[in-house]
This record gives sequence, structure tokens and C-alpha cells, in this order.
Amino acid sequence: MKDIMSLLFDTNAFKVCEENKPFWYTSGKIGPYFINTHFLYGSQEDAEGFLNFIDRELELHDKQDIPTELFEYVNDQYYSNEIYRTVVDALVELIQKQIDVDAIDYVSGGERRDWYFSMIVANLLGKPHITIYKDLTTVVSTCDFEENTEVNSLENKAVLHVADLLNQASSFERAWSPAINKLGSSIKWSVVVVNRNQGGDEVLYKHSIRSISLFKINDEFFLKARELGMISEAQLEMLRKYVIDPERSMRDFLLAHPEFLENSLNGDEKTKKRAKLCLDNDIYQLNK
Repeated sequence: MKDIMSLLFDTNAFKVCEENKPFWYTSGKIGPYFINTHFLYGSQEDAEGFLNFIDRELELHDKQDIPTELFEYVNDQYYSNEIYRTVVDALVELIQKQIDVDAIDYVSGGERRDWYFSMIVANLLGKPHITIYKDLTTVVSTCDFEENTEVNSLENKAVLHVADLLNQASSFERAWSPAINKLGSSIKWSVVVVNRNQGGDEVLYKHSIRSISLFKINDEFFLKARELGMISEAQLEMLRKYVIDPERSMRDFLLAHPEFLENSLNGDEKTKKRAKLCLDNDIYQLNK
């Protein structure tokens, strides 16, 4: 597990800010880390290349033909990229330890980032794959992805959903579970590389879905990262405070470091825009 954790940091799939320099998020909030789990596809460049390939496939091809094209892409990466292969193998091993594989009828993955991991995992487990599109269209592929069939019914099957990241499980509620339920089956398990620990487990539990992950972003994760020398003591302190109370910890930081906001307002256009959004909406109630 140490090697996999190293890969999270080495690929910037988990990136921690420098001391007293939190990241600006699109929302106008700030925080001490970014998660881009799909970078474990090998690198940021590789991950973005696959995402661009997915977008071209979605634009140019019929939904029924896309899974084969995507599988060939990830299968080549699996056998040529050690980082990606290490993470995928760890996911498969986790599934084999935590779930009776014989009880799994299908593996599913939703558009788009789930596909980084769901298709290759289905192949390695020898299970057919359900490709779920945002419009809730579902295409079933054989485990070798040589045959694809758009389906409207799939009665009483137990489905394992594989994804890169679990946030608040909004995609499960909005799309993935309804798509599988509409077929007459149900998602029984969710397996992800990283669980952000932001309420997703509780949502899945409500839908009778067992949640499993390689990593959960919590105090144990941060302490392990510090023990392995991946973060400093100052970074550890900021991360721990943030997880306990994101709003208060970042408000306290801004009050203690007024120069940070001032410098951001004089920074590049993207930073300036996000800092202005923060002030205009008084996100951290700095005037109280």
C-alpha cells in the first residue's frame, strides 16, 4: 500500500499546497489539497489524453461502439504503464478480498472518469461490463469487449460499480443507480480508488450499496503521509484542521494571513477572479 500511496503524490493525483499557500478552487473557496485521481492513469498528460479520446468517441461514434474503442485504449495502457497497472491490480486485489467475486454479475462504470478503471477491472475479473452514459443509456459488453449490446432490461442482477473517486455520491443518486434500477437490477457494491470522506458513504448506505475504497481521506491517511515523508508537519496541521471544519479553518487562515488575499487579488487572472468571487460573496464572512 505504501507504493500506491507514493503514486498518489508522485503523479499529483493528491496534491497538497505549500505552507500558507492554499489552493483557490473554482467556487471562490480555498483549501489545502486537490484530488485528480484519474492522474493515476499514468500521469496528468496520459489522463488528459484519454479524456480527450473519450470526448472524441462520444462525438463521433454510436454509443454501442464506444466501449470497445475505450477498452482497447485502457488495455494498452494497462500493459504498458507500470503506474496504472499497479493501481488497477490493487483495485482488483481489494475486490477479491472484500467481495465474493462469484456474487458479482456485472461491473458498471459511468461517463466519463469511471471508465478509467471500470472497464479494465471488469476484464480482469472476467465479468461483463455495463457502460452507463449521462443520458442513462446502458450498453452491456462481454468481458473482452468484443460484443456490445444496448440494453433496456437486465433483471435481478448484482452490479459492482467501479470509479476513481467518491465525493458526496451525487452521481449515484442522480444517474448510476437509477440507470441500473431501470434495467431491473441494482448496484450492490461501490469500489473507488479514493473516497473523499464527504458523506458519500452515508448516501450509498441509504441505497443499500456497500462502499469500499483503496484510500479514504481522513486523519489516518494524513498521518501515514507524514510518516512516509510525503508532507511536512505544517501541511499535516493544515490538512487536519481543514478536514475537521473546512469553512472555519480557512476563515481562520485568511484572518491570520491578510496578505494572502491581497496577493491573490494582484495575481494572475484566474487567481484574481476566484479571490474576487470570494470577497464579493463574503464566503468566509471576514467582516464579522
